[in-house]
Amino acid sequence: MFLVLVLAPGLTGLVRKAKARLTRRRGASVLQPYRDLWRLMQKEVILADNASWLFRVSPYMIVAATWVAASLVPTFAIGLEFSWTADFIAIVALLGSARFFLALAGMDVGTSFGGIGSSREMMIGAFAEPAMLLVVFTVSLVAGSTQLSNVVAFMQSDAVGVRVSLAMALVALVIVALAENARIPVDNPATHLELTMVHEAMVLEYSGRHLAMIELAASLKLLLYVALIGAIFLPFGIGPAGTGFAGLAAGLVFFLVKLVGGGLLLAVLETSVAKMRVFRVAEFLGAALMLGLLGTLLLFVSRSL
Repeated sequence: MFLVLVLAPGLTGLVRKAKARLTRRRGASVLQPYRDLWRLMQKEVILADNASWLFRVSPYMIVAATWVAASLVPTFAIGLEFSWTADFIAIVALLGSARFFLALAGMDVGTSFGGIGSSREMMIGAFAEPAMLLVVFTVSLVAGSTQLSNVVAFMQSDAVGVRVSLAMALVALVIVALAENARIPVDNPATHLELTMVHEAMVLEYSGRHLAMIELAASLKLLLYVALIGAIFLPFGIGPAGTGFAGLAAGLVFFLVKLVGGGLLLAVLETSVAKMRVFRVAEFLGAALMLGLLGTLLLFVSRSL
């Protein structure tokens, strides 16, 4: 839990730095998100007069749910102390809970931006969550379990082979990850234009430590999806259950390599494509939904034959 909490802002800083260099700008330091979080924690919290207790509690609920979900993903080893709780469906449920509180917080104050952002977030979630669950079904049918340690152990074995269904699941998971993290082409995390905002519109009324919690939760979610893709589809380097210190150290090094590679690939993608219109997002996530469904059906058909 401490590892993902420390590395999450660094991954966000790496993506921002890489995007700046790819667009021929100097960009801020990779450590800038840590400085931003520390500065926000020192600032006074400004609350609207009509803000309820839900507006004050939501940032802590969001960061708690996202932090637990990110901690359940096998990063550098499997078979750790609480690996038995790392169920794929539980992670989807925790992320859905965080989205629920974020949307409620966006609507709580009653601003137009908050309402627009919450409405768009629920529209995205209505497509992203079923697509994510279909990815879960596809992977669990292949591995025979929804427990992530068992899934990673199976993916590391020779029994997995080459499967078209897993390729479909990988593409679907990447699409869902882009949408869930409000990245291009679904959303632009660097903009504050009212016609395009999704995530930023819901958090415009937050300040101080509340905004720091929201920003930390966004970084944790980005790390969660990069770690999840790396654990399931690139499971090399993850230490087996009961491994020693050398295996844990090697797994940590491989995990850092995956984070850096994922962050650089995300930066390249975001600088290579344009943001789509909001009403095209449903078609984009519909492709993920269909890929997940096809992957699941393909496994059912192959088993029945």
